[in-house]
Amino acid sequence: MKIITSSKPVTLFTICLITLSISTEAFSTAAENEVTTSALHNVQSEQINDLTPQQARPIQPRFPQPRRSQFPRSSETTRLIDGKIVNTQQLVDLGSLLYHDSNLSNPIGQSCASCHDINNGFTDPNSANPSSVGADQQSFGIRNSPTTSYSAFIPPQRLVQTQRRTQRLIGGLFVDGRVQSLEEQAKMPFLNPNEMGNTSVQEVVAKISESTYASDFEFLFGEGILLNPEQAYNYIVDAIAAFERSDILSPFSSKFDRVQAGTISFTAAEERGLNIFNTKGQCQVCHTMNRSMFTNFTYRNIGVPSNPQLLAIINAPDFIDIGLGSITQNPLNDGQFRVPTLRNIAKTSPYMHNGIFTTLREVIEFYNTRVTTFSLQTEVNRNVAQGGRLG
Repeated sequence: MKIITSSKPVTLFTICLITLSISTEAFSTAAENEVTTSALHNVQSEQINDLTPQQARPIQPRFPQPRRSQFPRSSETTRLIDGKIVNTQQLVDLGSLLYHDSNLSNPIGQSCASCHDINNGFTDPNSANPSSVGADQQSFGIRNSPTTSYSAFIPPQRLVQTQRRTQRLIGGLFVDGRVQSLEEQAKMPFLNPNEMGNTSVQEVVAKISESTYASDFEFLFGEGILLNPEQAYNYIVDAIAAFERSDILSPFSSKFDRVQAGTISFTAAEERGLNIFNTKGQCQVCHTMNRSMFTNFTYRNIGVPSNPQLLAIINAPDFIDIGLGSITQNPLNDGQFRVPTLRNIAKTSPYMHNGIFTTLREVIEFYNTRVTTFSLQTEVNRNVAQGGRLG
C-alpha cells in the first residue's frame, strides 16, 4: 500500500520520528493518579490455519554456551516471586541463554530472539510479513511482533484518573494488556502453537535438562530442580524476565538520550521535526516524552484498517481483531490497542498491531489523512479516537 503526499510538514515530522528512533530507554508511568485495578480475563492466543504449508527442514541442535557464572562479578541479588534470593548477574546471564536458545521450540529452530532480535530493535528481522512465522515454518499469529526493548517499563494494567477527571486504562503486557508482568508474558510463547509450539511445560523443561547450561540452572535454583517441571518453568520465566529488565534491552543510548545529556545537538531539520512533534502534530499527547518512553501506555482505537496480507484475514475475510475489548469484554474497548513506545521506531517495521504499514511515512500520512483522503476502511469502526488533530 502506498499513499502519496507532498506535504513538507509530513517530511519534517518523519525526520523527527526517525531521529527519535531511540536505541533503548526507560519508562515513567502516565502522569495520572491511580484509581483502582481493572479485572482482566485470561485469553488463549488464537490459532490460525496454515496458508502455504512448507516442508520443515530438520535442524540440528545448537546449544548456547553457558557462562560459568559460579564466580559472579557482582554481589547484587534479586528476590524472585516465590521469595527465593539469587545472584542478579547469574540470573540475567541464564536468562540470556534461555532467550537465545533455539532448541526450546517444537520443532527446534526458534528462540525468543528469532522474533525479538537485538539487531532489529528487538522485533522480527523479517519485516516482509505482517506477523511472525512459527517454529513449524507454517503457522502465523494474528499480530505484528512488538518490541521487547524497554518492555520492563510497561506498568501493570490499571485504571487511572486523568486531569479531566475521567478514568482511562493504562499498562499491561502484550498490545492488548492481557498479562501483568514480564514473567507472565514469557510463559506464553513457549506453549503457543503459532509460535514455539511446545505441547507442555514438561516438554520445555526436558529440553533444558539436556542443554549445555543445565548445571548452571541447577546451580542457581537448586539441585534436582529440573525434576520439578512446574517450579522449574517458573524459574525459566524469572530468568528471561530478568534479562529483559537488564540494560541490554534498555540502554538509553540513542542520539535523543545524548542530546538530553547535553553531549550532542540535533540538526536543524531534527529540531523542526521535534517542534512539529510537540506542537502542530500533537504526537506528544499519546507518545509523551515524560522520562523518554514516548508512550503514555494508554489504549486507543485510531482507526487502523485491516491488513489483507494477514493470514487470519486470508483464511477468514470477515476476521476482526477487537484488541482490548476481547480482554475486558467491554464494547467500549473494542478496537483499542496499547500506545507503543517510539524507541527504536525506525528499526521496528512493520507498524500497527497488524503490520499494515511498512514505512514511517505511511504511518504519518495515515494520521494526516485518516478522515479526509485516506481510502481504506477502519477495521473496528467504533470507539475511534476523534480528539486533537488526528486525521
